[in-house]
Amino acid sequence: MNTSLMTIIPVVLYLAFSFAVALWARNRTASRATSKGVLEDYYIGGRSMGGFVLAMTIIASYTSAGSFVGGPGIAYRLGLSWVLLAMIQVPTTFLTLGVLGKRFAIVARKTGAVTLTDYLRARYRSDAVVLLCSAALLVFFMAAMLAQFIGGARLFQAVTGYPYIVGLVLFGITVVLYTAVGGFRAVVVTDAFQGIVMVVAVVVVLLAVINAGGGMEQCVASLKAIDPGLITPTGPNDAVPQPFILSFWILVGLGVLGLPQTTQRCMAYKDSRAMHDAMVIGTLLIGFMILCAHLAGALGRAVLPNLAAGDLAMPSLIVELLSPFWAGVFIAGPLAAIMSTVDSMLLLASAAIVKDLYVHYRLRGDASQLQPVTVKRMSLACTAVIGTVVFVAALEPPDLLVWINLFAFGGLEAVFLWPIVLGLYWRKANASGAVASIVTGVVVFVGLTIVKPDMGGVHAIVPTTLAALAAFVAGSFVGRPVSSGVIALFWGERTR
Repeated sequence: MNTSLMTIIPVVLYLAFSFAVALWARNRTASRATSKGVLEDYYIGGRSMGGFVLAMTIIASYTSAGSFVGGPGIAYRLGLSWVLLAMIQVPTTFLTLGVLGKRFAIVARKTGAVTLTDYLRARYRSDAVVLLCSAALLVFFMAAMLAQFIGGARLFQAVTGYPYIVGLVLFGITVVLYTAVGGFRAVVVTDAFQGIVMVVAVVVVLLAVINAGGGMEQCVASLKAIDPGLITPTGPNDAVPQPFILSFWILVGLGVLGLPQTTQRCMAYKDSRAMHDAMVIGTLLIGFMILCAHLAGALGRAVLPNLAAGDLAMPSLIVELLSPFWAGVFIAGPLAAIMSTVDSMLLLASAAIVKDLYVHYRLRGDASQLQPVTVKRMSLACTAVIGTVVFVAALEPPDLLVWINLFAFGGLEAVFLWPIVLGLYWRKANASGAVASIVTGVVVFVGLTIVKPDMGGVHAIVPTTLAALAAFVAGSFVGRPVSSGVIALFWGERTR
C-alpha cells in the first residue's frame, strides 16, 4: 500500500465518524423536537451538556487553526517568545464560565434565549442592537472561518500531496454538511471527541520533535545557533515587545468573554456541577494543549530549519517524523481543532439568520411555524452560502493565517464584550450604550488595523476596548433608562 493512501485512510475514517455523529444527532433532535422545541434542541442541544462535554466543546470551539497551525507557525519563526505569549490563553475556560457561566445560564433560561442575540434582544429591547450584532457576527465569523478553511486545506495538502484546491473543496463540503445535518448536538459530541484527539496528538508530536532534535537541551542549543533571539522572551530582533505581550491579556484573556462561539456554550450546560467540573477540566487541558502545540512549533525549527512558510511547521513535522499511518492518525489533531471551530461558527451564523432574523422579524417570534425539516433546509442553505463566500476568499491564501484569526477575534470582542458583560452586571446598561459601544468598537478596531499607527507595540484591541467601554458608559447615561420590566427580569426587582 502506497504512503499517501496509508496516510489518508485515518483522515477519511475520522471524517466518516463525524458524519455518523451528525446522523445520530439528527435522529435524536427529531425525536425530541416536540418536547424541547426544535430551535432549542437544534441550536443548544436542549441545555443538557455535562461537565466533561462542556469543557471539551469550549476548548474545541476556542482552539482552531490559529492554535494548531498558525500559532505553532509563528512559534517556528519567533521561537520560545511566542510560546510564552500563547500561554496567556490558559484561563480561557475558567474565565468564561467563572464570569459568565452561572448568571448567563440563568438569564438564558428565564428569557428563553437560544442564541446570544436572543439574550441581547431581551436585555436591551432594541432592534438596532440585534441587527448590528447579527451583521458583525456574520462578517467577523466569515473572516475567522477563512483562516480555518485555509488551515484545513493546507493540512490536507501536506498530508496527501494533493493540490491545495482539492483539500479546500473536500474540507469545505465536509464541515458544512455535517454541521447542517446534525446541529448543536453533533457539534458538541464531535467537539468532545476532537478534544481528546487534540490532546493525544500534541503530546505525540512534541515527543517526536524532541526525540528527532536530540533531546530538549540539544533542541534549545540548535535554536540558539540559528538565532539567539529564538530563545529570548521578546524573540528575534525584539519581534514580540513587552507592550504587545500585555495587549494579549486583553485579546485572548479578558476579550474571550466577547467571543460568541464560547459564550454560547454557557447557555447549554445542564447544572452547576457541570459548570464547575468544566472550569477545572477545561483550564488544565487547554493549558496543556497550547503549551505542547506551540513548543512543538518552536522546537521544530531545530529539526526542520528551512521551511518556506511558518504555517507548514505543524503538518510538516507530523508527516516527516511519524510513519504514514500514524501521521494520518495524528494529523486529525489539528484537523479536529479546525473543524470544531468552523462547525461552531457555522451553527451560530446559521442561527443568526434563521433564529435571530427570520423567525423574529418574518414569523414575529413564532417558532412553532417551523418544522424540524424546515430548520435543516434553511440551515443547509445558510451554511452553503456562507461556506461558498469563504471558499472563494480562501482561493488565494496569505502566508500566516494566524493574523486573520486574530483580526476576527478582535472584531468580535470589539462588538460583543461590553454588551454581554455590562448587560449582565450593570443595571444602567441600556440600548444607547450598547449601540455606541458596538459602533465605536468596530470603527476604532478596523481603523487601527488598516492605518497601523505606531503604538509602541500595543495591539489595536487595547485602545479599542477602552474606547468601546467609554462609549458604552457615555451612551448609557445619555440614553433612555432601563425599563422596570428588564430590571425585574434580570435582577428580580422593580426600579424605584
